[in-house]
Amino acid sequence: MRHLPRLALAAVILASLVSTSATASTMYRYKDSNGRMVISNTVPSESTTRGYEILNDKGRVIQVIAPAPTEEELADRDAQKKRKQALEEQRREDAELLRTFSHPDDAVKALRRKLQELESISQLKRGNISVIESQLQEQQSKAADLERSGREVPDNLRNRIDRLRSQILDIEREISAQSQETQSIREAFEDKIERLEKLTGQERTLELNPPTPGSEASDKP
Repeated sequence: MRHLPRLALAAVILASLVSTSATASTMYRYKDSNGRMVISNTVPSESTTRGYEILNDKGRVIQVIAPAPTEEELADRDAQKKRKQALEEQRREDAELLRTFSHPDDAVKALRRKLQELESISQLKRGNISVIESQLQEQQSKAADLERSGREVPDNLRNRIDRLRSQILDIEREISAQSQETQSIREAFEDKIERLEKLTGQERTLELNPPTPGSEASDKP
């Protein structure tokens, strides 16, 4: 085995001594489980959660390690974070609302248009039900005539009657779902209009419901 040159060997020894000296000069000050202050070159794991201080070779504090947060502090931090996120989300929603509507009445007009659109769709579906009901009555009348004459009602006629009944039920479900959607839209717009009144400092002058013919005078002056 070849020997290191003297200068290289001296450098290795010096570096080792410096490292050992630096490690030995680092001290820690902490409180033990009984609350007594302790200075040591190590910190027991159970004391790290209570926080501690790192000292230099002159006994001066060079770094403070804060205690681990309690469950209450963690919960408070989480609550503060959620409140901050909620405020930021509210600011974004307010900015978007003001970009869309400059006055509460603009939102009222948009709500009216949407309600009128949904009502037109409902009327169309109710009209479809009336047509199907007429067809159903016709088919049921045929079946009744056959039964009165003592003849058997054919399967295709029974199937036609069942299909028409099913169509009516499907459309009625659609109308019911649309009614719930209409209520949700109305409530969402009411919230927007109320928020716009706060943001703009102006009150709406229009009624929420679309005016019926000849009832335009119901809007506020």
